[in-house]
Amino acid sequence: MTAITSNLQAVNHAIAQAACMAHRCKESIKLLAVSKGFSAVAVCEAYQAGQRDFGESYVQEALDKIELLRDLPIQWHFIGPVQSNKTRGIATHFAWVHSIDRLKIAERLSAQRPARLPPLNVCIQVNVSGEASKSGVAPSGLLELAKAVASLPQLKLRGLMAIPAPAEGLEAQRVPFAKMRELMHQINMQGLALDTLSMGMSHDFSAAILEGATIVRVGTAIFGERNYGGNQ
Repeated sequence: MTAITSNLQAVNHAIAQAACMAHRCKESIKLLAVSKGFSAVAVCEAYQAGQRDFGESYVQEALDKIELLRDLPIQWHFIGPVQSNKTRGIATHFAWVHSIDRLKIAERLSAQRPARLPPLNVCIQVNVSGEASKSGVAPSGLLELAKAVASLPQLKLRGLMAIPAPAEGLEAQRVPFAKMRELMHQINMQGLALDTLSMGMSHDFSAAILEGATIVRVGTAIFGERNYGGNQ
């Protein structure tokens, strides 16, 4: 058994444990393997171990991998900041975008999504901890952006994404995730039908699951530490 296969089994076991604690069905939680910074060989290894959803943050690196692995029915998710000059590649080659934080980007993705493809699944990134260094819309501007994104023809607004400030301990980690759950509830009370909370990473996905995460984004715990040299 390879290290990646063993790590995947351990992560899936931890997800199942967290789901049990939350009195949830494990199948309600999707594991997104964050493969940014790792090779197509590593992705293929995870695929052979049963993983089907992979997350990327750098467009050119991702497109190279997508081409190399084009024969595998992988669902690719873009999870990094979206630059205006990179939207066409994202709109054409990805099934999901988790990191929309302004209307201009959403409009470009909608306009550039090929008509032969189903609508692009998108999440709005929320700066839930109010960090100046983080991307994401402020909670106060979320409803207005959500309504505008939901109206775009080639996008399907699925939910919200967040990368909270690091916190120590399960209870402290749960606080921002609980806020995200409440934000989604508030938006759905306004007539939208969001079903996705993309939140939780290698160090805090158990807390995220306890607060309703439907997608957890795990990289290091599956693939190991990254060497970013040349990958950005």
